[in-house]
Amino acid sequence: MNSIPMRELHPGAVPEMLALLGVCVDPGQKLPDMPLAERRIRAGQSLFFEGAPATSIYVVRAGTFKAFHTAEDGYEQVFGFARRGDLLGCDALSGDCHLMGTVALEDASVYVVALPDFYALAQSLPAFHRGVMRAVSGAMVDLTQLADMMAAVASEVRLARFLVHLSRRMSTGGQPSTFLHLLMTRRDIGSYLGVAHETISRSFAALAALRLVKVNQREVEILDLAGLQGFAQGTRTPVKASFGTAVAGLRPGRVLALAA
Repeated sequence: MNSIPMRELHPGAVPEMLALLGVCVDPGQKLPDMPLAERRIRAGQSLFFEGAPATSIYVVRAGTFKAFHTAEDGYEQVFGFARRGDLLGCDALSGDCHLMGTVALEDASVYVVALPDFYALAQSLPAFHRGVMRAVSGAMVDLTQLADMMAAVASEVRLARFLVHLSRRMSTGGQPSTFLHLLMTRRDIGSYLGVAHETISRSFAALAALRLVKVNQREVEILDLAGLQGFAQGTRTPVKASFGTAVAGLRPGRVLALAA
């Protein structure tokens, strides 16, 4: 099934794109007379494929995307999740082909900026250049945080760091920071954190046993944000005695695992 065809937008879309990138423009400033293209993607569809020609940069207008690389044996390694205001396809700036593929985790839309237009905007509109640098910097911070998650030995700690990261992003976007609707599957999360997806289910159960979170399918309520943040600070499983006691008392079926 193909994505919804692209449509050309009025030049007034440029200020919205800048706002998505976190840049405020003086109302009296003249902006380039450049209509943007919007592309809408249905859940489960690809925005671009790994190895495909890289011809555009994409600014996420709505929805969530998964970025991944597929190994020769078919294993899908997840590298990140892009949301409103994030950039996709930046590998087009350094090569001819996309190094990763992206797929929409929900119905989504992006602004499509062809490379010639991208370079023209960056040269003629300093605000756009600042916004791109801000988005690229944010992506680098996310990579640093991923490295921090991977540094934890215990899978429960990795998951705790992931949930704290999501909570902070929700808070930054003006959304409730203690109620998370996870669009990604446990397999996606496991790939992202470098553990088996079965381990993710057990880790959710362990965090629930400690009364840090409450899990119902893909709905996660953070019951104790400060406690979860404290738990996430350990590189190994912290507070071993209380953790062991809590997990030992966990009855099968008490926590609904994430959908695969």
